[in-house]
Amino acid sequence: MTQRTAIFPGSFDPITNGHIDLISRALTLCDRLVVAIGIHPSKKPLFTFEERRELILESSAERFEKERIEVTPFEGLVVDAANKVGATILIRGLRNGSDLDYEMPMAGMNGVMAADVQTVFLPPSPDVAFITATLVRQIAAMDGDVTPFVPPQVVAALRNKF
Repeated sequence: MTQRTAIFPGSFDPITNGHIDLISRALTLCDRLVVAIGIHPSKKPLFTFEERRELILESSAERFEKERIEVTPFEGLVVDAANKVGATILIRGLRNGSDLDYEMPMAGMNGVMAADVQTVFLPPSPDVAFITATLVRQIAAMDGDVTPFVPPQVVAALRNKF
């Protein structure tokens, strides 16, 4: 039997409970999930790649089988990253209609560039659908309580940053 691999790309700066929810949903569709952290020279993330990788692995360790999740960096096109890791499923989360409007053209173009990689849109659970990493960073920077929005490991990491 062939192992089904999915790729879940994003910045994960930091990983949120919304991301964890999508990882959980994605694991119902695949045997192996590659969480691909986008590295963009023009962007200045709060956490380094290694910090984000560790936070993802630590946040996932108690919830999921660790051999089913891999974390890797990627630069450039996500379809190239998908092909590199052998993924045939590209996971994208949709919180609202704005996300859909942004994601649909990208899915169409990705489909032309890599017809063997299918984009799968997953809605988050309603209790985490409003969470964004951008808002989490802003709340943490203003010394707000982010515990409802991120795993405990991320709460500690944000406190150390700010």
